[in-house]
Amino acid sequence: MAMTTIVPAKRYSNSTYRTIRRMKAVGLYAGVAAVLVYMLFPYYWAIVSSTKSGQALYQFSLVPSLDFSNYWQLFHNPVFMGALVNSGLVAFASTMISLVIGLLAAYALGRLQFSPGRIILIAVLMISIFPQVVVLSGMFEVIGWLGLYNRPSALIVSYLILTLPFTTWILTSFIRDLPTELEEAALIDGCSRLRVLTHVLLPLMGPAIASTGLLSFILAWNEFLFALTFILTDENRTVPVAIGLLTGSSRYEYPFGQIMAASVTVTLPLLVLVLIFQRKIVAGLTSGAVKG
Repeated sequence: MAMTTIVPAKRYSNSTYRTIRRMKAVGLYAGVAAVLVYMLFPYYWAIVSSTKSGQALYQFSLVPSLDFSNYWQLFHNPVFMGALVNSGLVAFASTMISLVIGLLAAYALGRLQFSPGRIILIAVLMISIFPQVVVLSGMFEVIGWLGLYNRPSALIVSYLILTLPFTTWILTSFIRDLPTELEEAALIDGCSRLRVLTHVLLPLMGPAIASTGLLSFILAWNEFLFALTFILTDENRTVPVAIGLLTGSSRYEYPFGQIMAASVTVTLPLLVLVLIFQRKIVAGLTSGAVKG
């Protein structure tokens, strides 16, 4: 009978173990630093470029200048300032409507037991992954039939295709994780389904509402294709389209500095909102995705 030789595990000294741990820590921090530089450097470069004009744009420098003429021209551009207002109103309205409808749909899909519920939820997920260009022609016909062409309300209706499936899916996963005992106790006390949703479950859904609402707002704020297709006049345009249509002092001049200034202007509020609500975003997404 063959004998099996057991090779003892190689042991290191305490100093060697400490050196290995330090090397792992250094590698981890170096990887995190590389990822942060990769993610944040484009935005920093946009800030640097937005403070340059003329020949300074073609000179490499990592230090921002003190020339804010691009911002001055941008803030005195009535088309861009009107586009900021339009984007805020459209994104806010579409987000609120998607939250209300998505909350009602999520409660029905997450709590009420009916046979087509799973099929509906899968259909909602499939709609959310459709490319915009696939539904563009159909939405063009719908917007024309509703008489909303070249109106901000056309964007509110069309943006629901983007925000509503996402909102419904996340809120459904979150509602399924809430304890059913709270709902059963409220029903026994005589509460209706709507009252249970608004007075019992809704106060517990702060993280989910914050995460889905903010991400839906960002999705509507950055949308370009529908805004370019359904809006014709400058007074109704949104920010992404207004930035794409910025022109220089002549037809041969590309206003790179103003475009960078506009990019910084429209991105900074989103970054501030994300930093403020980052904990609620993570809590809402992980509660709906990990437990569900």
